[in-house]
Amino acid sequence: MVSALTPARQDDIEEALKNVMDIEIGINVFDLGLIYGLAWDDDTDTLVIQMTLTSAGCPEQEVLTEQTEQALVGVVERHRINWVWMPPWTPDKITDDGRDMISALGLRL
Repeated sequence: MVSALTPARQDDIEEALKNVMDIEIGINVFDLGLIYGLAWDDDTDTLVIQMTLTSAGCPEQEVLTEQTEQALVGVVERHRINWVWMPPWTPDKITDDGRDMISALGLRL
């Protein structure tokens, strides 16, 4: 059974995921809008992350997987990334903080 995270646990996980950087754009995966969902699998006691990439051909999947594992050390014991492609990522998924970061870098999306 998959259940929602408590607000405190959700906040801790989101903060941890802000340490996972998209190296092409230089913005973290959370604020870039690559995290489509977080849930808890009660049967396996595992965090389930619904994550996408900016494009299906993006070469960063392995790097982001490794960074996610490192970022979640001490936050959760187990996690699983479900890579999703629908709906495809678009710039409208970027958070307001992410837009501020992009502007500070002088980029426009």
